[in-house]
Amino acid sequence: MQNVKLGTHGPLVSRAGLGCMAMSGMYGPADRKESLATIHAALEAGVTLLDTGDFYGMGHNELLIGEALKQRDGDNALVSVKFGALRDPAGGFSGYDGRPAAVKNFLAYSLQRLGRDHIDIYRPSRLDPDVPIEDTIGAIAEMVEAGTVRYIGLSEVGPETIRRAAAVHPIVDLQIEYSLLSRGIEQEILPLCRELGIAVTAYGVLSRGLLSGHWQGPNGEKDFRAFSPRFQDGNLERNLELAAALARLAEEKNATAAQAAIAWVLAQGGDIVPLIGARNRRRLEESLEALDLTLTADDLAAIERAVPKDAAAGARYPAPLMAMLDSEKAASAS
Repeated sequence: MQNVKLGTHGPLVSRAGLGCMAMSGMYGPADRKESLATIHAALEAGVTLLDTGDFYGMGHNELLIGEALKQRDGDNALVSVKFGALRDPAGGFSGYDGRPAAVKNFLAYSLQRLGRDHIDIYRPSRLDPDVPIEDTIGAIAEMVEAGTVRYIGLSEVGPETIRRAAAVHPIVDLQIEYSLLSRGIEQEILPLCRELGIAVTAYGVLSRGLLSGHWQGPNGEKDFRAFSPRFQDGNLERNLELAAALARLAEEKNATAAQAAIAWVLAQGGDIVPLIGARNRRRLEESLEALDLTLTADDLAAIERAVPKDAAAGARYPAPLMAMLDSEKAASAS
């Protein structure tokens, strides 16, 4: 497994990370035993970056990762945690809290669930519109000083917020959706990150399964994709046509559509670390094989002809959630 430095100020991490969200119900029921085995398999394959959020399964995901790391030698694992999203007992989202006191409270609970004395990379999941980003980052910076956080990241924020946050404390990475179907960061956000020495940890590299070649419908009514615009009638058919075109090109390289989609993200730069959202060992193995897939300039051009920029049908989130994305404000204003 190749390792890369996460931004100018960050640690060495594996060339791809493991996104653990799907192991805690966001895409329907998951098998706990298989989830633990998948985390173990990722560690054995050299994956060092595990990504989670304290709101994934309302703490379930952190407990799962904590258990997995206790069962196997997890000393080399780097855990990235998003915080701030507020949930209700029915599982709904009710806003974000980036107040300094809340930051420290969220952190205390995450440390307990993970069974660790520090979080490697800590980041607000979204911008709290009622709290200056300087206050939120300043609170995390105090925890860096105290030793309970090692590095600070950001998630789904736009250029102005990135600059303001970086002025308070070095930012190692921006976690944001990036794939063949979601290329909004290329205009302003990615160039700014490169200017400031901030890496990108890219989630949704398979567009929540659309580009995987394995889509068979939502995994129950609680699957986020059941109400995601890109999976609605009309949009879904168009997006699956794009996925089929990618699969045909991948076949010419003796690869799967998922591997081609991940390899495309990898080819966009060494400062972009894809988060593989596998929740079973079979999909993990398939995805990691993308690290050995070399795409030539001709291959990349053919892929972008098959899946042109802005070709995706439907927004990446429902309208109420899109409104909470600071990262989308610059794009909508331009």
